[in-house]
Amino acid sequence: MHFDVLTLFPEMFTGFLSSSIVKKAHEKGIVSTSLVNFREFSTDKHRTVDDTPYGGGGGMVLKPEPLFRAVEHLLQDEPEHTPIILMTPQGDRFSQKKAEALAEHRRLILICGHYEGYDERIRQHLATDEISIGDFVLTGGELPAMVVMDSVIRLLPGVLGNESSAKDDSFSTGLLEYPQYTRPADFRGWKVPDVLLSGHHQNIERWRRQEALRRTWERRPDLLRTARLTEEDRAFLRKLEEGSGE
Repeated sequence: MHFDVLTLFPEMFTGFLSSSIVKKAHEKGIVSTSLVNFREFSTDKHRTVDDTPYGGGGGMVLKPEPLFRAVEHLLQDEPEHTPIILMTPQGDRFSQKKAEALAEHRRLILICGHYEGYDERIRQHLATDEISIGDFVLTGGELPAMVVMDSVIRLLPGVLGNESSAKDDSFSTGLLEYPQYTRPADFRGWKVPDVLLSGHHQNIERWRRQEALRRTWERRPDLLRTARLTEEDRAFLRKLEEGSGE
């Protein structure tokens, strides 16, 4: 997969791209990234990318010309449809399902906004998607772009050492992830559940499923409305509601 990131502050991505799983994905050749300062696509001598809003009001608005020129330059030899994504608090709430959908593409263009927002013509005639990472406002779209990139990159084949890791993550199954333990089996008197030490894989899987259900029921019951549940799952949830869960 290739990412084109349009940003006024490409230096913000230095640490992100040179660390952890993201760095390894680039080193393996699974992912590549181009940082594009769209100020370079402004045509006036001052390299202007923003202006005051028509109708008055505070703040500045990103002009359409530099962003249109930057994207058109990137896509001039690209016959395939490429998602052009605005990072904006007005966008659709980002989710694991959305990350999985984006991971199916071979290229993504992420536009990092600043100032008071975008000229509306950018939304209407340039972007194909708008994404928000939550109901709050940041100074720019760089951090949200990193969030999207990180969540998508880890889904790509060959990025994680264990391919099942991403499948078991919270939200991937529609539920929060079950509790995890490692050595020592007894730490300060707090012991690992016996079932995890039993070696009985069927019982372990059953325990993990039930603990994922329990954790979701306690912390994010809203997720249960859309999760794929078996009759056994529903029976366990009824026990939780009745106060008799195992």
